Formats: sequence, structure tokens, C-alpha cells
Amino acid sequence: MTDLPATQREVRLLAKPAGLPGPEHLGVVETPVGAPARGEVLVRNLFFHVFATLRILIAGATQDTPFPVLRPGDTLVGAAVGEIVEAPEDSGFVPGDLVSHWLGWREYAVVPVAECVRLDPAALPDPAAHLQQGWTAYAALTRGATLRPGDTVFVSAGGSGIGSMAGLIARRLGAGRVIASAGSREKAERLRTEIGYDDVVVRGEGRLVEQLATAAPEGIDVFFDNVGGEQLAAAVAAARPGARFVLIGALSGQLAAEGTGTTAPVVLDSLPLIHKRIEMRGFSSDDFDDKDEWTERFGAWLRAGEISFPHVRVKGIENAPRTLLEVIEGRHIGAVVVEL
Repeated sequence: MTDLPATQREVRLLAKPAGLPGPEHLGVVETPVGAPARGEVLVRNLFFHVFATLRILIAGATQDTPFPVLRPGDTLVGAAVGEIVEAPEDSGFVPGDLVSHWLGWREYAVVPVAECVRLDPAALPDPAAHLQQGWTAYAALTRGATLRPGDTVFVSAGGSGIGSMAGLIARRLGAGRVIASAGSREKAERLRTEIGYDDVVVRGEGRLVEQLATAAPEGIDVFFDNVGGEQLAAAVAAARPGARFVLIGALSGQLAAEGTGTTAPVVLDSLPLIHKRIEMRGFSSDDFDDKDEWTERFGAWLRAGEISFPHVRVKGIENAPRTLLEVIEGRHIGAVVVEL
């Protein structure tokens, strides 16, 4: 480790917030660079993902989720891409290998070998693109909703990291019309011009049921739901017979100003569900193990210029706490990654 710095920086939870986190709850601290023990590798992180639902971990609530509870003094966690610096001979890794793992929010990470995934540097033209959530969107649209050519697709939170990918993928899979929801007129216009949505409904600009009826006068066939709440109810009203709903997230509750974000209540009229024979399912891409199919297809689309990777790249770990607060507020379009 003679060529390594003696210290590295990481982002820690300083105090548990009563509601949404603020600047006073997060801090960047300096710590020694760790040495890997048997069964571990040392990784120099290159990028890590900043995602809004980290709020649930910060609140200390992980009901029905596989994520750890974060307590004051803990380092934040999240998907990261880095390169191996040190690895034991029997680890299967060598220095320089590109890997993904879950110990982001720090410049150097000591990671169990079993929790590192080797990445093919040639698979995607940009290493940061491995942090996109396209696999979840692709699996939901192909395995969950079984999108068909000509379908009208509605994507709630269409500017989020996963929502923006869902909009782009739906178009590549042959959707006839793709509609999004957004939190402001300015963001709605950006979604039209940057992502290519046919129309965007705006929260707070009138009843969503009426906006969606105007945007999709013949109804929707597929609903890719990141939000729940009022948007889920509006989608039920707009659904065509046999519509397929995939529920990916519940941001209406997960990012609520009060509470821990573990509930997302919504009132639905169940009669349209029955009469229209709407199929509705909670969805997780973890149920499918063919992610290589997506990576190969995404890489080919990127190289051919047929799809983009919507993202915001923020340089420097010192800017990560502020960036997390901006993501929770919904300021950005696409995935948000910190470059180290």
C-alpha cells in the first residue's frame, strides 16, 4: 500500500433526522485507508450513485427492504464502480479490475470478495453507465408489463434515474406514445426535449386525472409507476381494458416530508380494476438473473446512438451531501453520480 494515500474521505450520517435530511445531518470525514483482510479486496471508487430512496435508510427504516439501517456515525452506502487496488491471490481479482459493489460514498472501500462483481470495461463506453437503472426498467417493461408495439405508456416520475431510462427503453421497444409526470413546467419541458416524451403531466397544475385524459385520450396500456399516490389513482382512471401496471417505487410516501417513508397510502376505486381487467403487480428486477441481456443490448444501443444515458455527473465527494439533498428534492433529470 506504499503508493496509496494514508487517508481517504467518506460521507457519514451525523444525526438522524425527524423527517427529510438536511445539511446538518450529513458530513464528510477523513479516515485511514483500510487494509483488506482474507476474503476482502481494496477498491478505489471511481463513481457512486446518489439515489433518493437512501432517505429510508437514513431514517433508520428498512421495512420489507434488503438494505441496512443507517445509524449516526455510519457511512452511507450505495452502488459504486471502482477498480481493484489490492486483492489476495485466491480472490479471483487482480489490481486494475473494474468492479461494482455496494460500498459507495467513500473514496476507498474494503469490500468482501463475494460482494464484488467484475465488469467488462468494453461492455459499455462509459464506466459510469454501469450505475444506470436501465436493467430494472428493461426487466419491468419486458418481463413485468410485457410491452407491445404501439402501446401507450405512462411513466410516473419520468425524470428520475429509473424513470428516464424507462421512457427511453419504452420507445426503443416500440411504444406508440410515451407520457411522463413531472413536478414542474420547467422539468416537463426538459423531459420533452431531452428524453423525448410525447407529453408530460405536471403535479400541482390541475387534476392529474384530467391532464392524463388529455395526454392519452384513448387511454394507457402500460403504467410504469415510481410514485404511487394520486398518480396511481389517475392511471387507473386512464387505463384501457387489459392495461398492465408495474409498481417499481412509491416516492409519494418514500419522500414524504414527515415520517420514515415506509408507507405510501393511496385510495383506489377497485371497480375499474375489475371491469377493465387491469393487471397490477409489484415488481423487482432481482427476481430475474439475465442482466447480461440488458447490458449487451444497452451497450449496442449506446454505440449506435439509438439511446442515451441521462445522467448528472458531480465531481468531488465534498459535494455529495448537497447532491443527495438535491436528488431528494427532485432537481435533476436522470441518474446522478458522484465522480471521484
